[in-house]
Amino acid sequence: MYCIVEQGGFQFKVQEGETIDIPHIDAAEGSEIVLEKVVGIKKDNEAFAAGTPVIDGVTVKGTVVKHGQNDKVMTIKKKRRKDYLRKKGHRQDYTSIKITSIKE
Repeated sequence: MYCIVEQGGFQFKVQEGETIDIPHIDAAEGSEIVLEKVVGIKKDNEAFAAGTPVIDGVTVKGTVVKHGQNDKVMTIKKKRRKDYLRKKGHRQDYTSIKITSIKE
């Protein structure tokens, strides 16, 4: 069984026992969180069920494993022949969570 959950403007396919990286949330490491925006669910031997926009009564529980930052992304602005060059770097924060259960 797997679910499609929405968190931080992104959608993630999750199963019990796997670890995913979601945009940063304010939660202590080791604490339990609940993802309530379940967009779709696929049970064993059944068809995929999509919500309009979410499925009521289905929640996904997870445990915060760690917080971190992704690799640096460089942005560059340049105008040729004008001696103009600007470089800027950015590192996005993320939170790793381990999915513990999917409740219906």
